[in-house]
Order: sequence, then C-alpha cells, then structure tokens
Amino acid sequence: MLLEAIYHQPKSQYAYAYNEETLHIRVRTKRHDMDRVSVVWGDKYDFSPEKVTTTRMVVFAQDDLFDYYHVAIKPPFRRFAYAFKFETEDQTVFLNEVGFTKDKLSSSGVGMLWSPSGMFEFPYLNPIDVHSTPDWVKDAVFYQIFPERFANGDPSISPKEVEAWTPDAVPTATNFFGGDLQGVIDNLDYLVDLGITCIYFTPFFEAHSNHKYDTIDYLKVDPQFGDNNTAKKLVKEAHRKGIKIMLDAVFNHSGYYFPPFQDVLLNGEKSRFKEWFHIKSFPVSTNPLNYDTFGFVPEMPKLDTEHPEVKAYLLEVARYWVEDIGVDGWRLDVANEIDHQFWREFRHTVKKANPEAYILGETWHNSMAWLVGDQFDAVMNYPVTNSILDFFVKDEIDAASFMGRLDAMQIAYPKQANEVAFNLLDSHDTPRLLTIAEGNKARMKLAVLFQLTYSGAPCIYYGDEIGMAGGADPGCRKPMIWEKEHQDLDILAFYKKMIQLRKDHRSLKDGTFRFLSAEKDKKIIAYERTDVMDRFIIILNSDNQKQKVTLENISAGTFRNIDTDEKYQVLKGEITVEVKAVSAIILKDQ
Repeated sequence: MLLEAIYHQPKSQYAYAYNEETLHIRVRTKRHDMDRVSVVWGDKYDFSPEKVTTTRMVVFAQDDLFDYYHVAIKPPFRRFAYAFKFETEDQTVFLNEVGFTKDKLSSSGVGMLWSPSGMFEFPYLNPIDVHSTPDWVKDAVFYQIFPERFANGDPSISPKEVEAWTPDAVPTATNFFGGDLQGVIDNLDYLVDLGITCIYFTPFFEAHSNHKYDTIDYLKVDPQFGDNNTAKKLVKEAHRKGIKIMLDAVFNHSGYYFPPFQDVLLNGEKSRFKEWFHIKSFPVSTNPLNYDTFGFVPEMPKLDTEHPEVKAYLLEVARYWVEDIGVDGWRLDVANEIDHQFWREFRHTVKKANPEAYILGETWHNSMAWLVGDQFDAVMNYPVTNSILDFFVKDEIDAASFMGRLDAMQIAYPKQANEVAFNLLDSHDTPRLLTIAEGNKARMKLAVLFQLTYSGAPCIYYGDEIGMAGGADPGCRKPMIWEKEHQDLDILAFYKKMIQLRKDHRSLKDGTFRFLSAEKDKKIIAYERTDVMDRFIIILNSDNQKQKVTLENISAGTFRNIDTDEKYQVLKGEITVEVKAVSAIILKDQ
C-alpha cells in the first residue's frame, strides 16, 4: 500500500450531507492499490466494537494516479464518527484523524481501543446546512439567447443605426441588428418544439453596448429590447409554455454610464458615490487607469460589493427580478471576483423570494469554495466543456485522459452540485461549436450527444441547432438565421432527437453514470446510464477509423440499438460492439 496517496478531509467534498438524512463519504487511494476499502462508523456517543458498522465502499471515479471511493450512509441519529479500513491480500490498515494503524483500529492515545476520540466526525447533520439545489434543473435543457441577435419582434424600438437582418450579416463589436424581447416571445413555440425548458439571457438591462454587460440601470429593461412590462409578459408566456427564465447578474462591475460612476467623474472626491468603486486617486483617469475595472476595460468600473449602499442596491435588483418579474434564476457574471459574504446575502435574498430559484456562478476553475450550500447552487462547468471539446472535437486527448478529467470533476464537488452543473459547449464568449469543429458535423454531433446524455444541465447556444458558425467574439454573435433554406435541418433534427431522448428517460439526466471503457491511447469511450426504469450503454468513437470494443462487467440482459433495432445479448458479462469512424451507438436495455 502507498499510504502517502491516501487522502480524506472531513466536512468537504469528501464528507458532506447529500440530503437531510444521507451523508456521502469519500476517500482517495493510489490507483489499483486496494482490494477492499470500507468505512467503519457509528454514533460518536456509542462507539464500541459491538455497535460500529463496517460498510464497503465502491470506486466511483478514477484518474491516472488515484482511485476515489464513495459510500452513502444514513446515520440513525444524524451523528457520525468514522474511520477507514484498507485491505489488500496481505495487509489491513486503518485510518482515523490521528493517523494510520495496522491490523486494528486505535484511538488518540488515551489507552482505549474503541473510542470516538481520534475518529473522523461529521458531528451532526443539520438540515439547514445541507446544500440543497433546485430539482427542476436536473430536468432542464437550457438555451442561451443573446437578446440583440435572436429575433426582432418590434422594429419601432430598434436603434436608429440598425443593420439588415440577413443570413450573411456580419457582427462587429459595436453594430446593432434590432433583436428584442418581443422577438423572443414571438418564437417561444420554436423553443418548445426544440425541447427547451429554460432560457438563459445574457443581460437585457439598460446599457450602452450591444452586449449589455456595461449596465446603466439594473432595474430597467433596455429600451431597445422593450420595457419591464415586456419582460413580465415574456416570463408569463414562457412559464405558460413550460419554459423558465434565467437572467445574467453583472454585479462585479457597472457600465461607464452608470449614474453613480458618472457622478464620480463629475464631482470627484466630493461625489457621494466615490466609495461605490475602487478608485485609487483623483481625478479619475482612464489613461493611466486609476480605478479597478473588469480586466482592464475602462468602460466597466468594478463595484465595491462590500459597501453597504452598493450591497443594498444590488440585493434589491436580485429580489426585484425574481419576486416582482418572476424570473427563475441568476447567472452570476465574473462571480469569483466578488466577496463571498456578498454571495451569502445574495443567496438568502434570492431564495427568500423563490426557494427554487437557480443560482449559477461563472467561474472557470475549481469552485468548491462557492459550493458548500451558502452561495451558489452550481457553476458553469468549463472543465467539462474543455474536456468534451478536446476529446471529440479537437482530437487532442485520449480516452483515458478524458475519463480522468471528467472523474476529477465528480470528486471536486458534492454530488448535488454536479447534478445541476451547467454544461455548455460554446457561448457568446467563445467560437461556435461548428467552427471549433472546423465544419466537421460528425465531430460536432459526438460532442452534442455526449453533452445531452451526461449528468448536469446542458445548454445550447442559440443557432447551434441549425448549424450556425462563427469565430471568437464578435463572430459568434451573428443574428439568428430564421430562413429554413439557410438552416442545416439535419443538425436541427439531431438536436431534437437527442433532447427528446434525454427528456423521455430519467436515467440520462440523473441516473447512475459509469465508464465502461476509456483506454490509454484509444479514441473510443463507453459508459452506462441507469436508473430503476432504464439502462443505456452509449459508445462514442472519436477515431477516424472504425473501432471494435468489448465491454465487461455488464449485468445480464439484452440491449437494442435505438437507431437500427440491432440486438446485443450480454454473454458472460460482456458485449462486443463495432462502431464506425467518428460516430456513436446508443444501446437501450429491452
């Protein structure tokens, strides 16, 4: 045993409350190092040999170096003292909070073999501390809309300099095409037909730019998009059709024309708003820049979210759109640069207005500090995004690396956060998926198929479903193409089919996920999604050559290819499948 590889941390993603009665306990070991790993547990007030229980753990994730073991336990009295038991053919080692002992479990040196003293503890499962996430997000299929570019429903409010909405329109950083909220309302049936259950809007508050991340008034819809009554109408109509609404909260920074910042520019040190921002000296200067901004963008001054007046204003914004307008969630822009205390108060405000509102943080790195139940429900799952693109689209990693990356994210967060993680493949901030795939529709479809059969909530960027292409910003922000003769109807049919398959089968949303094959130097993966109703085996071949794979440790049964009806019988726990180049097979149990 390599004891140095073993790791556990109480009260973390390695030991947390999954719900009001269940604890999840995890531990890390060197890969393929153990024959058996168990947790030895009992009540901390009644911890004795005849009262403790030994429960075997299972490997639920792996990477190149480690195995990660997991078990779910329901402690009878919500109190939990525990240690780990590691076994190989010739060794048995225990681990508690004090350290390792061989052959027998000992405590902290008080002379007692059996004692809760020295054991790891989850002292008490307090329901209020459970990281509870909205159930509806597990069923959601999101659709991201850049309001200025989706549809023009009311030309009378379009900017004067609006350009023609044509399939060959060229977006720039500063031009306008006249998209608005009425345009979204007019096309809700299109989204229903596609299978969308929640729209994620980039900002539609009053702002100077076409992207609206430079807010002028957080409590007002930009006049080029409509007004607050239009927003309320949109929410009502969307809800009537079974579609929820998530807005973008740009609370890290305001816009240059935000009235308090304009007051600072006018009045300098005499401005009552000077402490709303991080200004280093007066007069305010953009060259050289002497105030904090988003990145180094002078038009986006950073707000001081610790300031009481700023906090009160932004929390009222959070409440207003959820409680008065009726939106169902917030996506939090540049979330990792805002203080944690603000997000704690933000969560309290939003959940008071709607306990089922979804709070989604934009972070691009490990985000455990925000996912302990007092701040975000989930984060935008960029590590999974990049892994999907690198394996299926860019052909840069092998199957083993892909599996390791995804499993690393499973161990990075509590299960409930991963169940509602926001899984995107592209956005207004990146080149479009088809462009990343260099026009290769087969590779694009592999990425989409995986996204729509993986755990977490998938998000489609507007227009991807009809084959729209576009490079990095602003190229990815073309006006939506509505003329069918300019749409890729094959891609559209594929999206509809995969979304419907996901919606029809709970196992593809929050069922058990298990890799069946992901070998080093190979470009083919297979995984199983199961629940009490269904069992799927999904095989995706990212290789440019036809591949054959034998899957092992499959429970007895017969599977059917959902496209061809070809049947596969499990023989001695194995199935052998041949998959064409850059294609996939979905098998469902009979």
